[in-house]
Amino acid sequence: MGRVFDALRKSSAMPENGKASKQESRENERRNEAPRISSPLPSAREIEEQLFAGSTIMTVSGQPAPSSASSAHTADVPDGSALPGGIASRDAGATLDAAGATRAGGFVSYDISPARVEPHLVAISQPRSAYCEQFRALRTRILQAGDRMQLRSLVVTSAGIAEGKTLTALNLGWLLAQTEGVRALVIDSDLRRPCATDYFGIDATQGLSEVLGDQVRLEDAIVRLDPAGLHLLPGGKPRDDVAELLSGPTYERVLAQARRMFDYIIIDAPPLGIFTDANVLMSRADGAMLVVRAGKTRYSVIDKLLEQIPREKLLGVVLNRAGDQPDSTNYYYQYRYSNRENSVNGSKNKELAQERRTEEVAVVN
Repeated sequence: MGRVFDALRKSSAMPENGKASKQESRENERRNEAPRISSPLPSAREIEEQLFAGSTIMTVSGQPAPSSASSAHTADVPDGSALPGGIASRDAGATLDAAGATRAGGFVSYDISPARVEPHLVAISQPRSAYCEQFRALRTRILQAGDRMQLRSLVVTSAGIAEGKTLTALNLGWLLAQTEGVRALVIDSDLRRPCATDYFGIDATQGLSEVLGDQVRLEDAIVRLDPAGLHLLPGGKPRDDVAELLSGPTYERVLAQARRMFDYIIIDAPPLGIFTDANVLMSRADGAMLVVRAGKTRYSVIDKLLEQIPREKLLGVVLNRAGDQPDSTNYYYQYRYSNRENSVNGSKNKELAQERRTEEVAVVN
């Protein structure tokens, strides 16, 4: 390019008779003798990359030339995201490295298989069971509280470990996501023992821990679980400074950003009877729910924990693994079988079927 500029200067400096003066000839000789760095002309591929990256093309006069190609690519994609690795390269449906993971709608998406999930995730493994009906009843209570109390974020905690708080949060979140017009998010905030991804049988290594450490954006850490459309923010890498992270302003900003993106947020908190993290999370959420396990949690512990939860935020207590469990067979098929038995066998079987239906209704209630 330097030779082109020299040629232009020479042509502009020529007198009318077509001959240059002696002084100008000496200056040209000194200019040619001076060492200069020669730069090879850009190839066609490099020029194309500059055009698509939004680079400015300079004319011979040194002024920027308008480029319709560059303006078309940079008008809709800010911050040079059209470059390889930017947002434009992560189109919807693009295959990722993780098995079974795709990107759709801005989030990494996983297809959840009932055969791979934790069996106690009955909303996925047994959606037509009486157990799942109990969680549907709980979902109805949450939706009613959402309309009545403007409830949008809910903390699910327990007295101790292995009482079913995580399974309750995930089952409830899955059913909320199935509700028409509801965008639900589950946040695995038990960073000492994050396990939500294990229950779903997926491999998502980044999560809340990395978001709080400014290692990844919130949008890049959230995953979508199909077919329900539930969004999950995994816990990520386990860490010990959980109380300091959850009580800091970063978690508050993350929760505020999540509120703008989703209708309901279920926060799986650490056990309230062991750590103080749940107290911090309840102060930032709209409501709280305590999960206790029948035959394990003592009444004295429950009374002590209920004193720590503000009354205006306590939605209720979920009794897990109670002695009166719903019948393991399908309620709907039982009801259909009872009606058929009633029509075939006469009055005697009619009384038995009536007793059976009474027991089933009592269990569901």
